[in-house]
Amino acid sequence: MPASRWTRCLAQILKHEGGFVDHPSDPGGATNMGITHKTLARWRGIEPWWDLPRSEVEALGRNEASAIYKALYWERCKAGSLPAGVDLAVFDYAVNSGPDRAVRTLQALVGVVQDGFVGPITLAAVQKRDPRALVEALCDQRMGFLQRLTHWAAFGRGWTNRVADVRAAALADIALLLPSQPTDGVYDMAFLDGYKTYIVGALMLAAGIAQALGIEVPAFGEYSGAQLIMEAFAVIFLRRGLKSELGKV
Repeated sequence: MPASRWTRCLAQILKHEGGFVDHPSDPGGATNMGITHKTLARWRGIEPWWDLPRSEVEALGRNEASAIYKALYWERCKAGSLPAGVDLAVFDYAVNSGPDRAVRTLQALVGVVQDGFVGPITLAAVQKRDPRALVEALCDQRMGFLQRLTHWAAFGRGWTNRVADVRAAALADIALLLPSQPTDGVYDMAFLDGYKTYIVGALMLAAGIAQALGIEVPAFGEYSGAQLIMEAFAVIFLRRGLKSELGKV
C-alpha cells in the first residue's frame, strides 16, 4: 500500500490521540499520543514495565510514536494490504482495543478462521467483500464491544464520536476510489459517452460562427462559415433523431 495511505491513516489516529494523559479511570494508565506506559516499555524491551519511568511516557516524541504505531498496529494487522477505508477502520480499532480483537472481528465478518493473524486467506476473503459494507460492519461491531465495557460511562461519548469519525473518514476514502473515479492518475472520461457528438457539433458551430465573422480557424479553413454551421446542425439533429428512433425500438 502506498505510503500515502499510512500517512493518511496515522493522521486520523493522532487526531483522536492527544498528548500526555494520565486519566484515573483509564485502565491503560499514563499515555502519550495514545501509546500506553506498558506499550512503550515493551517497545523498548524494558521488563517489568514499571521500571520505565513515567517521565519517559511524558517525553515520548512523534517519531517514536509513529514507529510504534506502524510496527505494533499497522503492520501487525497487515493494514497495508487491506483496501482503502477498511485499512483505517481496522487500524483504528486495533489502536483503541488491541490488534488481536480488531483482526478477529474482521475475520468473523468475512467468514474465515478467527486466529488473530491476517494471512492470504483473510486477505482473499476481504477482497471479495464490499469495502463499504465491511467498514459499516466493523464499526458496528466495535461499538457493540465498547458499550459492554465497564468504563463506558466515563469514555462512552468520546468513543462514540471517535468511531463515528473513523466510519465517515473510511467511507469517504472508499468513495474516492470507486470505479467511476480516477484511481491511478488517469481520469475516467466515460461520463462523456453519449455527449461526444454534441461536443463535435458545438465545436463546428463555434468555428462556423467565427468564420462567418471573419475570424480564420486554421483547422476548418477549407470550409466556409455557412457550411460549418449547416454541418453542425446536421450532426446535432441527426444524433437526436437517431436517439429518438432507438428509444422507440
